[in-house]
This record gives sequence, structure tokens and C-alpha cells, in this order.
Amino acid sequence: MAMNSTPLTGAPAPVVAEAIKDAGARSAPPAPQPRRPFPRYFRETGWRHLIGIVMLLFAAFPLAYVLSASLNPGGTLLTANALFQSVDIGSYIRLFEDPRQPFGAWFVNTLFIGFTTAAGTVILGALAAYAFSRMRFTGRRFGLLTLLLVQMFPQLLAFVALFLLMSAIADIFPVLGLNSQLGLIMVYLGGALGVNTYLMYGFFNTVPSSIDEAAKIDGAGHARIFFTIILRLVAPILAVIGLLSFIASTSDFILASVILVDPDKQTLAVGLYQFVSQETARNWSVFAAGAVLAAIIPVALFLALQRYIVGGLTAGSGK
Repeated sequence: MAMNSTPLTGAPAPVVAEAIKDAGARSAPPAPQPRRPFPRYFRETGWRHLIGIVMLLFAAFPLAYVLSASLNPGGTLLTANALFQSVDIGSYIRLFEDPRQPFGAWFVNTLFIGFTTAAGTVILGALAAYAFSRMRFTGRRFGLLTLLLVQMFPQLLAFVALFLLMSAIADIFPVLGLNSQLGLIMVYLGGALGVNTYLMYGFFNTVPSSIDEAAKIDGAGHARIFFTIILRLVAPILAVIGLLSFIASTSDFILASVILVDPDKQTLAVGLYQFVSQETARNWSVFAAGAVLAAIIPVALFLALQRYIVGGLTAGSGK
């Protein structure tokens, strides 16, 4: 006991020297690692960096070109070949000057249709996915297969039938018929619910059913379990479905141009086409400026929901 409590200063000189050496070794910075030869670096990790840089340039060039074209006062694509040779914000100002081309109304209409479609897709798809995942009923498997098979036929193949259908509905319910934004939202919901429901179904299956059973023991019903427990656990897939639905509805051109006739009710995808559709009045600079402004909201949503995207897309892939 006396030897264990002896201070370091009373220890023999070799012991003190060894302790000082160990302390110095611990406090000294680690020795720098020798640099790898370039052939070895390129073989192990360098080629990945090279591919990443090439793909980054490949993806960034169209964005830079559109931004440069929007700042070019020439109004033609030929003069926009030299990136950022001249900078002028006049194209952004002209977007809001012509009352025959109400860019502000198109922007508001796009946001209304996009957010309403996204919210409806998320709510209805989540309800259907919960029913398929947690309840057992006759026709459940047939319904899932039907949802999958219906999505093999895109809406583009049925736009003539949709036009005739919306025209007939307009005679009875004008608010849901042709030239109606609500009617266009209903068309989007009908086309998006199938694949999104199937995607949510796979994610719902990853949530343990023991959570539902424990809640039922406490007296909770299906509605309480769904709205207070399940929705919080499946937030990643809800964010992904909402984002994908918003982007799909705001970037659609065919159905929006077929159903929406009044210029004041059209979306950005249809309205911006007017700047380049006329043979003698094409203005690519203004068109590019409108495209830049139209991309702000989707990019902001993508950045805000970025942490949900990977988990939401991959968690249900094994089901």
C-alpha cells in the first residue's frame, strides 16, 4: 500500500523518465501519413472524384445556360451561347408588364393546383395505404394488383377521353368540368393515387403492427391510431409523395393545356409556352426568366425535405 501511494517525484529516475516519455508521446501530434502515389490514388478514389466532377458539370450546365439566357437582353438563343456576356434584368420585368400574359396569375394558379394536388394525394394515398396494410378484407390483393396494372397506362394516352369527359361534366357540374382548376386537380388525383398508394403501402408495412395492437389495447380505434401514431412514423414517405406530386402537377403541360382554356386560369407550363409559340414574337429571354422563377418553389421544397427523401424512397423497397 505504501508503494502504491508513493508520489511520482519519489520514484526512481528510470521510472520518472519513462513516465515523462509516455506523456510526451501521448501529447505529440501524430506523424503525417505518407502521400499515396498518384496512380494508386486515382485507382482507389480519384476516379470517383473525376466522375463526380463530370456529372456535376453535366447537370449544372443547363441551369447556367437558362440563367444566362434569362439575363441576356437579346431575346434569342443564339445570343445566349456566350454565358453571361451581358447581364440585364429587363426580361424579369417584362414578365409582369403584359396584361395579356398574366405571369403573376399563372404563378398563383400553379401554386394552388400544385399544393392542393400534393395535399390530396398525400391524404387519400395514406388512407388507402393504411387500409391495404393493416386491414384484411375480400379483394385486398386484387385491389393492389389493379392499382399496379392501371399505372402502366399513362394519362397521356387518355387525354382525348379526358377532354370529352370533362366537357360532359361541365354541362352538369361546371365547377368540376372543362376550364376548371378543380377539375384539373381531380384528374391529377385520379392519375397519381395508384402508384403513390402502392409506394406508401410498402412503407406502411415497415411499421411494426405491434404498435397498432398496443394502441388497441389502450382503447384506440383505427382513426386515432392512423392520425396520432402512424402518420408521425411515416412522415418521410409523406414528404416524398407530396414533393413528387407537386413537381408532377406543376410541370405538366398536356393535360393542363387541354383542360384549362382561359388564360387567367392556366398554369406556368402552359402560359410560358405563349412566349415562344408565336412565329413572329418569340422571346426566349423572357421565357427563360419565367422558367427560372418557376423553379424557385420546387428547389426550395426539395431543400426543405431533403432529409426525408432518401429514407422515404428506400425504406419500403423491400416490401
